Amino acid sequence: MQAGNKFFDDMSKLMTNAMGVAQGAKTEAETAMKGFIDRWMADRDFVTREEFDAVRLMAQKAREENAALAARIAALEAKA
Repeated sequence: MQAGNKFFDDMSKLMTNAMGVAQGAKTEAETAMKGFIDRWMADRDFVTREEFDAVRLMAQKAREENAALAARIAALEAKA
């Protein structure tokens, strides 16, 4: 009976170690793929979400300023 338990203990340890190796390989593959995609996107001058949002906010502010200036010009032209 003792030999059977040792066999299962050894198999359990082997499977646990295999799962640890598989998890490490998965993490390493994910990191490598993320690095590859980041380099690929940088080579093609894609922008990050943060950069896009910053430019979008700048454009929105510029539109609002243009609308305010247009209203001021209209008011000044009405006076003249």
